[in-house]
Amino acid sequence: MAELKPAYLIHGDDHGAIAERRAGLRALAEREGGADSVELLEGESATPAGVAGALAAMTLAVGRRVILVDGVERWKQSEVDQQLAPALGAMPPDTTVALFAREEGRIKAPAAVHDAVKQAGGQIVAQGTVKPWELPKWARAQAASMGIELDTAAATMLVGQVGERQQRLLRELEKLALELDSPGRVTAEEIERRAARSAQYRAYTLADALVGADPREATRSYMRLRQQGERLSGLTYLMASRLREALAIALRLQAGESVAEVRRGLRMPPRAAERFVADVARTEPERLRAALVALADLELDTRGGSPLPANRSRMSSLDEDTLALRAIESITAA
Repeated sequence: MAELKPAYLIHGDDHGAIAERRAGLRALAEREGGADSVELLEGESATPAGVAGALAAMTLAVGRRVILVDGVERWKQSEVDQQLAPALGAMPPDTTVALFAREEGRIKAPAAVHDAVKQAGGQIVAQGTVKPWELPKWARAQAASMGIELDTAAATMLVGQVGERQQRLLRELEKLALELDSPGRVTAEEIERRAARSAQYRAYTLADALVGADPREATRSYMRLRQQGERLSGLTYLMASRLREALAIALRLQAGESVAEVRRGLRMPPRAAERFVADVARTEPERLRAALVALADLELDTRGGSPLPANRSRMSSLDEDTLALRAIESITAA
């Protein structure tokens, strides 16, 4: 297996990049050592005590053992000092612990985690998003590494048209590199013609699948958006907005308004409005209210849960993608 350090802390607010690193490390470990060489700690087991217990436990795996741990951003400083730091200080041979912290706002991995990883001879990798005003310069540098020359106008057009998510910008640059007959200069006009529009429109596909109770399309749309680097907080906002709009339409239809009247008042293309109203007409306001409650619970759980332990959901410690997929399953089950 490629030389791995005893410990890693991968943290930051670029959740898409963190997910890619996690997937890459897992694939490397499984390719070199087999599926039995990788252990996943998530949900209730992903705690400082859980990591310490995993390190103390015997394993029958041959070769290097890799332990992947999610949710580090929710750990407490005191628990890290008491349970994790001593365990990392006495790491078994041929073992790697990779800690992943998807940070946002004030929710960050405790400083004690940084110290423990450093003292264990590990590596800390920050995956931070680039400031919006720095994105055109960043996009030009990324494009140059792919053999694409973007001037300032083209880079600005790319950011304006595709959005501010770095992972999505990288995907669009990679597509441009594949489409070009030979490396060279790409103008702002070509960017406007080739590059994808903002993910907001694609996010509405996810929201409409929730309204229409289509679990397959909802799950597929969600995974595609997350792979593009979309944050769950932004997707939750768009899904809730669409469901509130659907609930308002359902109540109008229930009150006796005609489908044609409702469609005329919507700000969307005629075909999209027809499909959206048809989906709403096939459901009940109570289901849409329940869906909004499920999204509210999802937002609370993924932002750390209720400040009162007694009021926290029993699922609040799970990985945010697991929580989101459970919410999608619940909403589309009816």
